[in-house]
Amino acid sequence: MQMNASTEILKGIHPGIVLERELKKRGLAKGPFALSIHEFPQTISAITKGKRGMNTSLALRIENALGIEEGYFMTLQIFYEIKEEKRKQEKSFKPDLSLLRPALFWDTDIKKIDWKRQKRAVIERVWERGNDQEKAEMRRLYGDEEIENILNSKMARR
Repeated sequence: MQMNASTEILKGIHPGIVLERELKKRGLAKGPFALSIHEFPQTISAITKGKRGMNTSLALRIENALGIEEGYFMTLQIFYEIKEEKRKQEKSFKPDLSLLRPALFWDTDIKKIDWKRQKRAVIERVWERGNDQEKAEMRRLYGDEEIENILNSKMARR
């Protein structure tokens, strides 16, 4: 398996899923394979189920046993961790709701707004109906440049 060609396709996928597929493709049972690389079968099972990450030592042993390019599984692990961190950051990307009047978003549950995906609608609404405090919070959240781009594109659409 070559890193360059397949890594781009597999970015963000847990390395255990790739290992599971590779073992099946080669007709290798997880338990005996684990023992052959001096690892507990439970560890390989947890990794293939995506419940545990891969460490460098184990990745090297797996790659060596399967004839896979060195660093392949750790590269997948890093990309998976990056994806998970981005997911966590997106969840925490939201304004201080105590600074926004509930009446500003009267037609929706303010706690369910996806502040990244719905930023155009949020910014436009706050600039149409919001007060200075609410506008300041949007500037903190999105930044001046993003707000100006959205407001300018709104003006161009008119």
